[in-house]
Amino acid sequence: MKFAFLYVTVGNTDEAAKIARALVDARLAACATIVDGATSIYWWEGKVQEEGEVVLFAKTREDLVEQAIAKVRELHSYSCPCIVALPIARGNPAYLEWIARETA
Repeated sequence: MKFAFLYVTVGNTDEAAKIARALVDARLAACATIVDGATSIYWWEGKVQEEGEVVLFAKTREDLVEQAIAKVRELHSYSCPCIVALPIARGNPAYLEWIARETA
C-alpha cells in the first residue's frame, strides 16, 4: 500500500480546522495537523503578495488523494488553493499501518 502527505495552505485556523475535521471524519485522512504562523510570499493578480497563512498537513493513502483534494476544494475559501500531494517514500511501519487502518 502506498501513502501520501497532503500539504494545504489556508487563510486561518478556523478554516483549517473545518477542513481537517472533514477529512478525518470522512476517513479521507487518518490525521491532519494544523500549523499556524506561516507567511506566504507569492505572485497573485500581477503583483507580489505577502500574507499570513495556516499550514494543514494530512496523512492518507495514495488511492484516496483525489477524493481528499476534492473535499478540500469543496470547503476551501480560496479560488485557487494550494493543495499538493507528496508521496511518503518511507516511514515508521506501525504508523503507516495505522494510516491504512484509519482511512476508508
